[in-house]
Amino acid sequence: MEVVHENTSEEGLKARRAVRRRMDILRSRVKLLTGEDRVLMEMYLDNGNTFRQMAQLAGTNEVSMGRRIRRIIKRLVDGVYISCLRNRELFTTLELEIARDFFLMGLSQISITEARGCSMYRVRKTVIKVRRIFRAEKGI
Repeated sequence: MEVVHENTSEEGLKARRAVRRRMDILRSRVKLLTGEDRVLMEMYLDNGNTFRQMAQLAGTNEVSMGRRIRRIIKRLVDGVYISCLRNRELFTTLELEIARDFFLMGLSQISITEARGCSMYRVRKTVIKVRRIFRAEKGI
């Protein structure tokens, strides 16, 4: 139960609830990540590590670590891959893997082509299909 103080405005409470909701979404979607991205996000969200602490452990610059965390958060929050999972009946297994690599893991189309052993045409076609379905779902 939230304790409301006299000096707390309604807008302030709404903002806090929005931040909590976003954090809950992030925490639930971190499970979709693998490898180093997942470890970094768990360190950031669950353990409260700073960018400086994580950068020292990873042997990188603090600013670079901050950018990396922000990119991961953006990919988790935008929900394109979640839309794919909701509409999984529209995709083949390979298309879901490509969508995961591109929209969740942030891999380039070239690296997906090499990792999945498929053509650049297939990867591009899948990315376009996913974006089309996402826009239709969001009504954009």
